[in-house]
Amino acid sequence: MQPFAHSKTNPPPHAPWNKGRMTGQKPPLKPQEIWSIRTLLKIKGRTRDLALFNLAIDSKLRACDIVKLRTSDVMRSGAVMSRASVIQQKTGMPVRFEIMEQTREAVQQWVSRAGLTGDT
Repeated sequence: MQPFAHSKTNPPPHAPWNKGRMTGQKPPLKPQEIWSIRTLLKIKGRTRDLALFNLAIDSKLRACDIVKLRTSDVMRSGAVMSRASVIQQKTGMPVRFEIMEQTREAVQQWVSRAGLTGDT
């Protein structure tokens, strides 16, 4: 019998579940990928998703902060603001960001379709 042979009590080692997969921080989206996602969302008529995606790109906020945004965070008197400020959930620090024209249009379209106001 060989000294290092595998037996029924000692199964052969398995490959790790993440072998060959990327671990850690993922690379940022490329401008071409951002453009493709925006175009796809526009074609499919997903105004909410387009508005939230654009806000995420403009603000660089975490997903948990994006989904907690209220219309009053980005709108005043029925118009989308050019700059907004929100408190990050994880750090508790305020983040100020500029809302680009393309994003303002998407948010305005979503709000008008949904019948929301800037007060909620």
